[in-house]
Amino acid sequence: MRLKSMNELNRPPVEQSKNNPKIPVVAVLANLRSLQNVGSIFRSADAFGLKEIILCGYTGRPPHRDIHKAALGAEESVAWRAWDNPLEALEHLRSEGYTLVAVEQAEPSVSLANWSWEGHQPMALIFGNEVDGLDSSILKACDWALELPQWGCKHSLNVSVCAGILFWESARRVMHDPR
Repeated sequence: MRLKSMNELNRPPVEQSKNNPKIPVVAVLANLRSLQNVGSIFRSADAFGLKEIILCGYTGRPPHRDIHKAALGAEESVAWRAWDNPLEALEHLRSEGYTLVAVEQAEPSVSLANWSWEGHQPMALIFGNEVDGLDSSILKACDWALELPQWGCKHSLNVSVCAGILFWESARRVMHDPR
């Protein structure tokens, strides 16, 4: 087997990628403090074809050198909007028909192992601050909470790692849709 070089991987140009079909998932980043996490989430959103990223509160916004460093240009291929107030962003998404899903270890929550979403209904995955998680007012505005089962003693994943896992699982469910 011959491995392909980077130039042989047939990656679409940015303009074509912007117009490729997207999965009906939006990521909402509420008050993330790390620009590297923001960039990494852009990169994963590009990889799995998310519709959009919503940057809220004090979450950093492109263009920024540190976001670009982690995103490797994905901030150019993934649609994004910014809202100063996360609750206003959630209200707007709800008016657009999105189910609002807090990604949080909360009571009650649904484990990813029991998640029943089949990839049809528009969904917004809301991610919170790396240390404090989601503000209680944001949690209350969500329809329900989703959490990743974990077995280690920390019960904590980096927000960009968690986002990547959920983006992959969302894309997998949409791409395996029998319709």
